[in-house]
Amino acid sequence: MSTWVSPIRRGWVVRDSVPGPDVDEFAEPDQVITALAQPGAADGTLLAVQHPHRTPAARAQGLDLHAALPIAHTALNDLRASHYRPVTDVVGLSWGKGTTGSALGLLCVVDPAAVNTDGHAWVRHTEEVYPDVVAERAAMLSGLGCATSAAMLVPVDGGEQFTRLLCDAVAQLGAPAMSLPDARLWLAGKGELQDRLIEAACAQSLLVADGNHRVAAAAEAGHGSLLALITAGPDLRIGPIHRVLVGTGLSLDDLAGRWRRIGLDVQATDDRTPPQTPGTVVVVAGDAAVQVKLPGVDIDHRQVESVLIEQALGLDPAGPKVWPLPPGRPARPDADAVLLIAPVPLADVLAVHAAGQRMPRKATYFTPKPRSGLLLAEIPSTG
Repeated sequence: MSTWVSPIRRGWVVRDSVPGPDVDEFAEPDQVITALAQPGAADGTLLAVQHPHRTPAARAQGLDLHAALPIAHTALNDLRASHYRPVTDVVGLSWGKGTTGSALGLLCVVDPAAVNTDGHAWVRHTEEVYPDVVAERAAMLSGLGCATSAAMLVPVDGGEQFTRLLCDAVAQLGAPAMSLPDARLWLAGKGELQDRLIEAACAQSLLVADGNHRVAAAAEAGHGSLLALITAGPDLRIGPIHRVLVGTGLSLDDLAGRWRRIGLDVQATDDRTPPQTPGTVVVVAGDAAVQVKLPGVDIDHRQVESVLIEQALGLDPAGPKVWPLPPGRPARPDADAVLLIAPVPLADVLAVHAAGQRMPRKATYFTPKPRSGLLLAEIPSTG
């Protein structure tokens, strides 16, 4: 049997609910800092463990990530002792419910650097990543020695069969090891069922649906131990990740004028909702909005970054004046404008993958997302 997918050799399953805010709820450092400043958020929570240098106490002392790691270790040990129980040689079957449906997946350990007989990686990134984010997460993973949240990986093909296999396994296992209103977790130990689940997970390449930075960080950390949730649904959805312009000093009229000067079709609109099909972008600023017709047939997010932002405005799409905005979240209060982008069809994601390319950074928002903190996995040291 292939060894690039394996059980969690040493882990910890939550006894009840995961304390504190969801580790993966916050996309930006300033959001983490704000969340940790709330009463109780920095005391005995996974968010504080994952971002020890962003707690109020660490910031007051001027601690960087390396200096704050001993604090994270102590906090993690206390958290595991108070809210978790140890497990060995298990895979998890994790069910989660979101606003658009539910998904059942296999929680296991994956080697993100493993390649098949053709020399291609089994785990395929779907989006470009920010190198500084990858470096920080790799340092945190190596220093902590424990993965607290899973990347979501989707089989390129055979998703329905994989989901049926997981449903049959859940029926065989019976009562879950942990149950919440919107999440359940079953554990499969050593034996025929676990072998069958791992064999199915190894059967084909996997796309990174959520957690491109976590996958890249695990590969950079070099331990070959990525905590992953492999899932095909049954109700996976792709939402858009919009763009927010901050600190540009440009009004909506200024933006519209610059876009028109490069030949784009820009029209005022009363519709302030995100477009549902690719090809147009709705730009909202205050009480006004315009609709911009995109010029080409490329992925909308790439056109927004390369044409609307970089070419027309002279801004770095990865710079401090351009922020990603997941669906359903409010824009920053100091936003100059919000560029609302249509969701990327799954067929386009697969076509980009088939061509050996990647989506633009922060282009796809798969839901429902894995619930972080249900099952922690030790990351073995290579030293």
